[in-house]
Amino acid sequence: QVYLVETGGGLVQAGGSLRLSCAASGRISSINALGWYRQVPPKQRELVATMTNVGTTNYADSVKGRFTISRDNAKNMVYLQMNNLKPEDTALYYCYAESDLVWGGYWGQGTWVTVST
Repeated sequence: QVYLVETGGGLVQAGGSLRLSCAASGRISSINALGWYRQVPPKQRELVATMTNVGTTNYADSVKGRFTISRDNAKNMVYLQMNNLKPEDTALYYCYAESDLVWGGYWGQGTWVTVST
C-alpha cells in the first residue's frame, strides 16, 4: 500500500502562485513515478504533470511554462509549483503514485485550488 497526503491548496488571484506538496509513505520502493492530476467534477480527471524515478517529466500542454513538478526522494515528497495561475486552473488537485503493486496506482484525497479573477 502507498499513502499520499496533499497540502498547499487554497484561494489565489489570477496571476498568483501556489505550491502543492504531497507526502508519500508506505511501500515507497514500489513507486515508479509521482505526479499530479486535477478534476473539476463532473469532468474526468486530467493529467497535470508527472515525474519518473529517473527524473523524466511530462506536462499537460495547458500548464507548460507555468507549472513545475519536482521531487525530494530523501523525504518522499513531490511538489507542484504553480505560477501565473488562471481561473481555468481551478480544480481539485490529486497526488498520484504509479506503483508496481496495483494497476491504476494510488491517489491522495485531493486539495482544492481556486483561482479568482
